[in-house]
Amino acid sequence: MFRVIAENINVMSKSIGPAMKNREKKPIQDLVAKLVANGSDLLDVNLGPARKAGDELMKWVVETVQEVTDLPLYLDTSNPLAIEAGLKVHKGKAVINSISARPERMDALFPLAKEYNSGAVALVLGTEGIPRDSNERAANAAMLMAQAGEFEIAVEDVWIDPIVVPVSSQQQQVASCTEFIAMLGDMAPGYSNTCGLSNVSNGSPDNLRPLLNQCYLLMLRHAGLTGAILDGLDTDILGIAKGKRPDLEKIVFDVMDGKEVDMGSLKEEELKFAKTTKMLLGQTLYSDSWLDL
Repeated sequence: MFRVIAENINVMSKSIGPAMKNREKKPIQDLVAKLVANGSDLLDVNLGPARKAGDELMKWVVETVQEVTDLPLYLDTSNPLAIEAGLKVHKGKAVINSISARPERMDALFPLAKEYNSGAVALVLGTEGIPRDSNERAANAAMLMAQAGEFEIAVEDVWIDPIVVPVSSQQQQVASCTEFIAMLGDMAPGYSNTCGLSNVSNGSPDNLRPLLNQCYLLMLRHAGLTGAILDGLDTDILGIAKGKRPDLEKIVFDVMDGKEVDMGSLKEEELKFAKTTKMLLGQTLYSDSWLDL
């Protein structure tokens, strides 16, 4: 089953950020109700760096959210103290988002995952930054998997994250990210995986971002993605995540599988997805006008 992790409970949100700051429950709980109604499977609680009183804020947000839902939460901050504060009050199994392949993060957070029986997002970010290709992603993933194993974290509780990057500035990286997801079936059987999906469209024109996000979600699902952090209010992308657009799936999958696609016979929406798939595979170069070519 593909799992949707809603990204909307975010301190950077123009509505939710002030509600967190002012400890106003209603805007947060109203948002949670919408995310649950739309079919989210987990909710990402993103506090950013949370350097000042991050532990107290995480505790308050987790308790506020879990007053109105039993859905498990991704606890998302770079502050380990805030992570632990959230784990202490979380009902059920939480997920730490995320543990990168850097010694300081692994040393700080894998013990917490063990102590509180939580899941863990294994982010393939290494000491030198974003991996250069799928092989470096695989090497970092292997390191994270080994560390998780040492702490006896169950395979199914480890979510491998390939690091999705903007196609507008790192087109080749997008193709290698897709390739890496396809590798996980052989190198990490039984493990979960996830990604920050909307990163792929960062830097692209606003009118093109939904198409990029939706198309890349289909591509990654075809490659073997089992979950994604995405906009839980976007009913179009939620429909794709839940498998409700088999027409678009066929077009994207055929292009990815190297099948002949008669571009002249496609409907306008199908043609956009076919062209976008080719571009995200690196078969055509990215520009803001790739649909016009």
